[in-house]
Amino acid sequence: MNELIVKNTIAINAPILTVWDTLVNPEQTKKYMFGCETVSDWQQGSTLEWKMDYEGKDFVAVKGTIVEIIPGKYLAYTTIDPNSAIEDIPENYLTVTYSLSEENGETIFTVTQGDYNKVADGERRYQEAYNNGEGWNPILTEIKKVAEAS
Repeated sequence: MNELIVKNTIAINAPILTVWDTLVNPEQTKKYMFGCETVSDWQQGSTLEWKMDYEGKDFVAVKGTIVEIIPGKYLAYTTIDPNSAIEDIPENYLTVTYSLSEENGETIFTVTQGDYNKVADGERRYQEAYNNGEGWNPILTEIKKVAEAS
């Protein structure tokens, strides 16, 4: 069975550390992740939540755990929507990775999300995330804008 993984890459005209800050700084994530800020201490094994204020209350849109982190270079975390009908068990969490490298004065940012074959309702979740080939591209475009404006 082939892996079902969403993968997108973008070149950002900003230093790696600026892009990294855009990815982990709650004030920055709010600008591109639908008003959600990241809540974590950014240590391997720590929780990671994407929270927002919804009708005056804290709302957790996504939650997971940091699997691996190399500041400025790499982040892997698990993720699930705690508000979905998907059972909140480890087998249903997807893994998201962020990889950053420098090339010709730009930061190359690659994000992957999957493997949808290994989770409940994986085909439907993959189709929603893949979004006719778009995947993470709309969010990457916003990350690029935020990082390049910093």
